[in-house]
Amino acid sequence: MKTYFKSLTLLSAFLIVLLFSAMNNKPKKIIFFGDSITQAGVEPGGYVDLIKKALDPTKYEVIGAGIGGNKVYDLYLRMEEDVLNKKPNLVVIYIGVNDVWHKQSSRTGTDYDKFIKFYQALINRIQANGAKIVLCTPAVIGEKKNGTNEMDGDLDKYSGAIRELAAKNNLPLCDLRAIFKTYNTEHNTEDKEKGILTSDGVHLNEKGNQTLAEKLLPLVN
Repeated sequence: MKTYFKSLTLLSAFLIVLLFSAMNNKPKKIIFFGDSITQAGVEPGGYVDLIKKALDPTKYEVIGAGIGGNKVYDLYLRMEEDVLNKKPNLVVIYIGVNDVWHKQSSRTGTDYDKFIKFYQALINRIQANGAKIVLCTPAVIGEKKNGTNEMDGDLDKYSGAIRELAAKNNLPLCDLRAIFKTYNTEHNTEDKEKGILTSDGVHLNEKGNQTLAEKLLPLVN
């Protein structure tokens, strides 16, 4: 009888060790939260796809949560279903292009003060859910150099707001606005509006996706 109880105790201890081991080995869940750039990023060769392939699938679960046309308040409205309920360990927020772009194209952009308030609300809710956050500035709306694209002024302003939010909340920042501007200054010798890191002045081409993946990868693993 003593031998039986001893064996049962050892088995129970072994099962507990296995349970805790399985819990500790649970893959780190990363959600990329954004607009059409992120939606396209999950396709083969997209930046989310490239990051997913670069990470060990036994250690990381990578999820794309991008929807075309989204602005910061769209992310706030669908955050519960698309992010919080999935219990991620890390959320990469990449938003802002449409908040600026749609002010001109359809007059449905986001006012600067509202952009900041919604963005801070996103940060608060995601952190309260237990996830870490990486912020990204919006890259470009047109690839001409020297601030000559029509919406460069607003894009710089909104990118500045994201930099301030990153500093205020002590969050890692992938400053794509600065990265893409520097790249175009060095490589866009013919001052083209598109075709350097984007296919249409906004959405990423192969080189743009590679550049974004390279810059984000050290921040997510």
